[in-house]
Amino acid sequence: MDILELYKKTGALLEGHFLLRSGRHSPKFLQSTTLLQHPLYAEAVGQAIGELFDDLEIQFVIGPAMGGVVLAFVTAKALGVRALFAEKDGQGGMWVREGLTIHPGECFLAVEDVVTTGGSVQKAIQAAEARGARCVAVGAIVDRSAGRSEFGVPFRALTRLDFPTYAPDSCPLCQRGVPLQEV
Repeated sequence: MDILELYKKTGALLEGHFLLRSGRHSPKFLQSTTLLQHPLYAEAVGQAIGELFDDLEIQFVIGPAMGGVVLAFVTAKALGVRALFAEKDGQGGMWVREGLTIHPGECFLAVEDVVTTGGSVQKAIQAAEARGARCVAVGAIVDRSAGRSEFGVPFRALTRLDFPTYAPDSCPLCQRGVPLQEV
């Protein structure tokens, strides 16, 4: 499966000048919600991620809301396990809603659409671990971290892409006056 081609085909690969959640700027942005709104593509992506981890004993898959909700669901479906999500707690972290079952000692896979710094998925991991579960792996559609994201467990992605990113004070797009878009 050519992941970048799926992003292009669905209009989910954007070009311009973007403010990433990490605070860095980039001329390209992957809008995974645009890709994952197509059930057949979402299922194919979830199946492919599931296959990366079918050698592990996993009781549930968790992703950070909102972007990781659909991805956690389709990956969990492929693995035949529960799908959970962690949401922002208003204090810079994340929490898992009470109605979502986590048993102490359960092993889980954390997923994210695009990992640049790994911050969002790390917060989802912490939320599940706070309820007594243990993260055994992290999966992503795209690894944009250039090998910098480290989770202390296996990290596997369907593809690795290296789009340039810039600190705001040294961004050539800012210097050329290209309008900045928040994403």
